[in-house]
Amino acid sequence: MYELIYRVKRKLTCLITGKLYSLSFNSFGRKSTIYQPDLLQGVRYFEIGENTHIQKGLWALALKINSKSPLLKIGSNVYIGRYCHLVSVSELIIENDALIADKVYISDNVHEYTNINKAIAKQPVALKREVRIGQGCWIGENVSIIGANVGKNSVVAANSVVVKDVPDYTVVAGVPARVIKKYCFERKEWIAETNQ
Repeated sequence: MYELIYRVKRKLTCLITGKLYSLSFNSFGRKSTIYQPDLLQGVRYFEIGENTHIQKGLWALALKINSKSPLLKIGSNVYIGRYCHLVSVSELIIENDALIADKVYISDNVHEYTNINKAIAKQPVALKREVRIGQGCWIGENVSIIGANVGKNSVVAANSVVVKDVPDYTVVAGVPARVIKKYCFERKEWIAETNQ
């Protein structure tokens, strides 16, 4: 009985908030849900595709730090787990069919720390590099991606820190993340990287 009440409550909550999001976001696709977000800032710069589901605890920010409007775009059929943190000052795009686990941080920016006479928290946020998370990729739990792209159908192993681009059809792991496997189309299998 409890499960039924929980599911009905969740569905109603998502239906009502979905209607509100469609009025305030730049675009909010049909059958998409954001369940109990913690912080949504700059929603007029958000674009969410269809049938995308984002679990509770999301922090999503699109911060305008210069004359260019930021973009935080999440494609269709994307799943984003609990307590994820997405920050864009220029462009952060998550393409269709991406699977993102819990507690993932994705950002196109960093805090400045060049002035050693000033607390870092009081220095401006600066663009590191625009970020694109490729179609069909899988981002594991507790991953941080900062100013780097992740290629199509690639895998980022749990607890990795990605600061360099990940090519298509590649598995990376570690801090900093490095290639551990690549898909070989000739042999039609994943091949372990030998020069580790």
